[in-house]
Amino acid sequence: MTNTPTTRHVAWRGWDDDPDRLEAATVVLHDDHLDALGTSRASGYVTAWSLTTGPGWVTRRLEVTARGVGWARHLELVRGPDGAWQVRTDATGTVPDHLAAPGVDAPDALDGALDCDIALCPVTNTMPIRRLGLLGDDAPAGETTLVMAWVDVPSLRVLRSDQVYAARSPLDPATGRALVTYTSATRDFTADLTVDADGLVVDYPELARRT
Repeated sequence: MTNTPTTRHVAWRGWDDDPDRLEAATVVLHDDHLDALGTSRASGYVTAWSLTTGPGWVTRRLEVTARGVGWARHLELVRGPDGAWQVRTDATGTVPDHLAAPGVDAPDALDGALDCDIALCPVTNTMPIRRLGLLGDDAPAGETTLVMAWVDVPSLRVLRSDQVYAARSPLDPATGRALVTYTSATRDFTADLTVDADGLVVDYPELARRT
């Protein structure tokens, strides 16, 4: 029997270095996949995105739109049944010179990636956390290295990102919280993420905390 989907409405604020940034999302959690919509408000731009995963929490489709004064960009990122990624982009207006071109540099750059990862967005940590079973007492020991299709915002450039996940402490029944260690091998960055019983981030040090 399939369980009734759980719908969560969540929001985060940036940490002290970016307290005005606001992330918000509606996440529909099924037994083995999710659908989500979200927005981000930051200085100089806003973004809106939609995400669909297939069984096993594997990304199926991500669409992101970034808008600033006088410009807009759109990205569509689709992972096919064969594991190949298709990337489509569109842009209008005059984009600030410091932004890189949208899209991916090489067609095979995302080989092996199961997940997308939107920069500054806590929702996209949920898929690997749920797939790897990092919330329970029977969480796998040690670290698991994954390949991500990482989307920079607001440029919407897509890069390969090697990331490492590990369970640090299982879900505490009293608090409804667990700790998961996240490491970005690409950026040489490690953080202990506090997550809830659904695998949604509560506190992401140096990035965002739940409001």
